[in-house]
Amino acid sequence: MPELPEVETISRILRPKLMGRTILSAQVRWSGTIAFPSVRTFRRTIAGQQIREVGRRGKFLRLQLSEYDLLIHLRMSGDVELREPNGRFKLHDRLILRLTARGGRANVPGIGRGPRNRRESKSTLVFNDTRKFGRVWLTRNMDEVLGRLGPEPLGRAFTADWLYEGVHARRRQLKPLLLDQAFIAGLGNIYTDEALHLAKLHPLKISNTLSRAQVVRLHDAIRATLREGIRRNGASIDWVYRGGDFQNHFRVYDRAGQPCPVCGTTIVRLVVGQRGTHICPHCQRG
Repeated sequence: MPELPEVETISRILRPKLMGRTILSAQVRWSGTIAFPSVRTFRRTIAGQQIREVGRRGKFLRLQLSEYDLLIHLRMSGDVELREPNGRFKLHDRLILRLTARGGRANVPGIGRGPRNRRESKSTLVFNDTRKFGRVWLTRNMDEVLGRLGPEPLGRAFTADWLYEGVHARRRQLKPLLLDQAFIAGLGNIYTDEALHLAKLHPLKISNTLSRAQVVRLHDAIRATLREGIRRNGASIDWVYRGGDFQNHFRVYDRAGQPCPVCGTTIVRLVVGQRGTHICPHCQRG
């Protein structure tokens, strides 16, 4: 599943290509992709909306439109790409947004005047999702979708003091807590394993037993791991997400049977909260 660095990378790639364009029409090729509103309302409402900003919240891709927010969660196999010129649709394309060309004028009822630019139909923003787990929301109030998310781990609110209070207010195994999007937004299996190894903490450690020094290490490790992931354009570990390089620099994730880069101890794979987990038994004792 794409995590914070992968979604951040996608948003940075799309931002200069999409800002200022207007959505002419939407083609929904699988109705289950649209979580809200109804497909009919979605198609009617999104036509004529201009893309003002492209960003991210947690693992959600956010397109700020002139009157709405378009939120996309990629889940296990989702991907979003701009295709120019418009070629053949792929088997697993679930949502297709036809856009104006860069600088082109919209030609939808009540918006713009004059003849349609022939180049307008050659720009499409496509949501492709093989496993059909991804979802799309079009809403005026994005808090209805994102309101339960915890703080951004690279934001100002995510301080070592906040993290210390947060882990001590709960009695949970450390890795499942970090994966809880209501606690911290954006962390997934890869970056949690990597951060815990960097912080020298065992994923099964109970959260409210952490010392302040351990929490400071964890705070710094989370930020360092995510920043490195973003710097390397995320991780490309299968056919779903493309273009990243972070998988070539994993410390422990998906490296069971290989030596720890710090101490040389063989990395082992555990199952924590039904998630495959990779640790160094020497560096992450407990």
